[in-house]
Amino acid sequence: MEVLKIIVTIIFVLACLALSVCVLAQEGKSAGLSGSISGLADTYWGKNRSRSKEGGLLKATIALSVIFFVFSIVLNVI
Repeated sequence: MEVLKIIVTIIFVLACLALSVCVLAQEGKSAGLSGSISGLADTYWGKNRSRSKEGGLLKATIALSVIFFVFSIVLNVI
């Protein structure tokens, strides 16, 4: 049981570090605010955002945050 706890703790710490890197690598949302105020139409960038680097970072952030919460609950139960 102790080996399992060590393995889960290592995975948890790696997920925490990766989540921190993903959050820090993302751009701020303030750049998109000016387009919505001026009423600009959707651009090619806006329609294909999920395929870009920022979209990948967003998906990774969501996945890593789920892993973070699941492993924090598992560590609490162990």
